[in-house]
Amino acid sequence: MKKSSAVTSQPSLYLFLLLLLPLQAQSSDDLIDTVCKQTPFCDLCEACLRPLTPSPSDPKSLASAMANVVLGNMTDTLSYIQSLIRHSNDPAAERALAQCAELYRPVVRFNIPQAIEAMQRGEFGFALYVLGDAEKQTDSCQKRINSTMADDESSVALTTRNQLVKNLCDVAISVIKSLMNSS
Repeated sequence: MKKSSAVTSQPSLYLFLLLLLPLQAQSSDDLIDTVCKQTPFCDLCEACLRPLTPSPSDPKSLASAMANVVLGNMTDTLSYIQSLIRHSNDPAAERALAQCAELYRPVVRFNIPQAIEAMQRGEFGFALYVLGDAEKQTDSCQKRINSTMADDESSVALTTRNQLVKNLCDVAISVIKSLMNSS
């Protein structure tokens, strides 16, 4: 008889765990709602964080996830810049693009990965500094593009990418600040 009670309790445990899953997902959704509403670009924040699997379930993992989104977008933008350099026939545009690549490269390779590691250790001030610096590097790149390149397709696309990175940095900074304020 004891054997049968163990058998019946195991399915009960599974049922209990299945019932808890929606509650955990709901709390992640609530956390994302709460945090994203405190950012300057709520829709962008939610669009970045909701599709993540597993869903970030605490403020620290949300901040880390957002920094990873910034890193991914900056990496893509750096690749795009390098592609534009390879296909450029205009020496002035090529110089401006090369300067943009030099601004993006250390942020992508070193700074943001170090900031993500620092957040995992609870060092949020460093992460704020790095993301603020990433935003400044994006602005510097955009100023070079505006002063050198005409409004052709590639410069418009790069401007759009730079603006997205800047907005993502703003969101990440807001997420980290909300985390710091709740601690």
